[in-house]
Amino acid sequence: MNTNGPVRYKVAEAARLAGISASTARLWESQGLLVPGRSETGHRQYSAEDVARLKRISWYRIERGLNPAAIREALESEDPSAESAESSSTSDIGRRLRSLRHAAGKTLEQVANDMGITSSTLSTLERTSQGVSFKTLHDLAEYYGTTVSRLSGEESEDVTAIIRSGEWRTWPQTTPGVTVQLLAEGRRMMDCHRFVLAPGAASEGAYRHEGEEFMHVLSGRLELVLDSDQFFDLGPGDSLYFESRRYHSWRNRHDGETVLLWINTPPTF
Repeated sequence: MNTNGPVRYKVAEAARLAGISASTARLWESQGLLVPGRSETGHRQYSAEDVARLKRISWYRIERGLNPAAIREALESEDPSAESAESSSTSDIGRRLRSLRHAAGKTLEQVANDMGITSSTLSTLERTSQGVSFKTLHDLAEYYGTTVSRLSGEESEDVTAIIRSGEWRTWPQTTPGVTVQLLAEGRRMMDCHRFVLAPGAASEGAYRHEGEEFMHVLSGRLELVLDSDQFFDLGPGDSLYFESRRYHSWRNRHDGETVLLWINTPPTF
């Protein structure tokens, strides 16, 4: 154990302390009841708080006979002060998604089934605002009747007409390798973004919405696919304009970063 910082346990150690088996701990993780940390090599690392949560889950399971969905809801509602503390370390997208789910009266399991993703993936997104594809984030926004831009906090009241180079505000990075920067703030008739895509970054599926959009590649190379059968290979200086209701997917084909301007109107993305 590391004596120079918070104690971290391996899955077998955490399970033993909680009075359960390691396989049960892994099962509860797959059900979205607990999301342990990971070491640099990808191994699970459980904190003292995680062990306490395992014990609480076990109590709900054995003493109350609750199923995973009911246990998740019980854990979220049993200690408001704990939820507030957790929210303080969670970026806005995760908090907004959780609030929208609660307002809709949905459990994690219900929304995950509707979206075709696992409960653990949705739980991680709500806690950390990370871990989903761009397509999944768009589909969740549509599911709740909002947009990705609103979830990302673009409609701030404190806006300015001019944004200097390099001073762009950035969305919380929900998708690895995809950085979205705001080129215009507040409620506008256009969503104006600067996308910075790491090598291999992609939407990981096609999505669509109302409106029209325009993109202009500043550097790198982008592949855009419309309606699964129209392929566009865009390089520096290339532009493309299309109707947003057409299914579109994309990926960075460059071995370095691809940077592009991307504009949607009206702001339905």
